[in-house]
Amino acid sequence: MDLVLTGYRYSVYTRSARMGLMLGDLDFEYREANPFDPQDTGADAHPMRRVPVLQVDGTNLFETSAILTWVDAQRGWQAPPLVQARAAQVGGIADAYAYWPLVRQVFSHGWFRPALGAEADPDTVAKGLEAAGAILDMLNDIAAEARVLVPGTLTRADCHLAPMIDAFQMVPAGADMLAARSHLAAWYAAICDTTLCSDTRPDWNALNMTKAP
Repeated sequence: MDLVLTGYRYSVYTRSARMGLMLGDLDFEYREANPFDPQDTGADAHPMRRVPVLQVDGTNLFETSAILTWVDAQRGWQAPPLVQARAAQVGGIADAYAYWPLVRQVFSHGWFRPALGAEADPDTVAKGLEAAGAILDMLNDIAAEARVLVPGTLTRADCHLAPMIDAFQMVPAGADMLAARSHLAAWYAAICDTTLCSDTRPDWNALNMTKAP
């Protein structure tokens, strides 16, 4: 099987797809594409110029949840229905509620843009932090239930969520909010010790972009 993953090194979703492919022990070629650069034709693999895109024997598969679902099928993941439902639920929470405030507001304006020397808006960070509490509470309740987001047990839920939480906690106020949710914090500490997390973490010392996410 020929697998090619097109992604952007600083994209949390690209990192989620990479973690999923590693979880499935699948060999793949990685191709870098910057969707923020209109001159980068590599991003054209997605009709909306988004990443990641997984090419499976010449067929393009995009949207992170779809890629992680495909990986689960490839690795023959078997779990009780409620576990599978909770894994899907975490992905839904990540996409619908967590991504914008945690990543595009708190991380982007609280860490990423300042690291680039780009313009950042403190009010945007504040709005993201204000929204983050209810989202973290939902995820903490799921972690407390211990069907998914369980230290030592990896599922698609971990792959989908971990890159967003990892970015969010790079801002000190985000780290404080995470620490206040004991079950979610314990899950995060455990996943940080996995190769899935460490081997996919961006090299923040090599920032060389001209535009922030």
